[in-house]
Order: sequence, then C-alpha cells, then structure tokens
Amino acid sequence: MSEKKKGKVTESEEEGNLQVSYIFPTGDRYEGECCRSIEGVVVRSGMGKHTSASGVTYTGEWHDDKMNGRGTLEHPSGALYEGDFKDNMYHGTGTYSFSDGTKYCGSFSKNRLEGDGEFTDSQGLVWIGGFHNKAAPGLKLKLNM
Repeated sequence: MSEKKKGKVTESEEEGNLQVSYIFPTGDRYEGECCRSIEGVVVRSGMGKHTSASGVTYTGEWHDDKMNGRGTLEHPSGALYEGDFKDNMYHGTGTYSFSDGTKYCGSFSKNRLEGDGEFTDSQGLVWIGGFHNKAAPGLKLKLNM
C-alpha cells in the first residue's frame, strides 16, 4: 500500500505488525497484516485477504506489498488457483482449476505452466508430462488400475 495509494486505514498494533482494514480508491479492499517499511510506508506483509472491485479475491501470504508465499486466487468466473506465488505471479507448485471443470496440477513459472504436471480434461482423463507455457508435447494418459 504505497504512498500513492489512498484510502481508509484502521490499524491496531500487535508485536510490530499492524492489522488493517483498507479500502483503495479503486474500490479494492484489503484486510490483514501489514508492517511499516524503513520509509514509514504501510505495506502488506503476513497473512491477508485482498478483494478487487471486479471480484477477484486473493487470500494468503504477502511480502513487500506483493502476493508472495502460499495462497488462493479466486476469479468470478469460478476459476481457482491454489499454490505458490512470487511477486504477484503463480510461481512454484500449484493447482489451477478452470471454470469448465478441467484442472492442471504441477509446476508454474511466472504465471505459466512450466515443468512436470498433470492435466485433468473435461472427461476426467488425467494426462501427465512436461508443460511449457501453452505447449505440452508428449503427454501420456495416466491409467488408474
């Protein structure tokens, strides 16, 4: 919540952390933990929930005013990501459930499917292999016997 952002802050200080309820000028809301930077600016840090005016909700860990660590990002469409974040992006291991019922579980790098993973299609079939952004050459059908 940099110096440029304005809104309503209510804070209660506990052991160096701040608990805030903040409304951004855009209509976005944040409730959770914050801390003061060296410059004295309040930034999101710790556990918190951010809801955008468009209905996207992130619940999870924050560091340096960014989604960093484990969390869940829910879209109004019904799509859902649960997993690791780095600098506001899907990065690490996670599961992305698409609104059409399909699902990807595996590695992400900078918001892209990257590395080993499993894709469950709309018929419930599970495909495993290496994913590289939008390509997944050589996927194999996983048989459950």
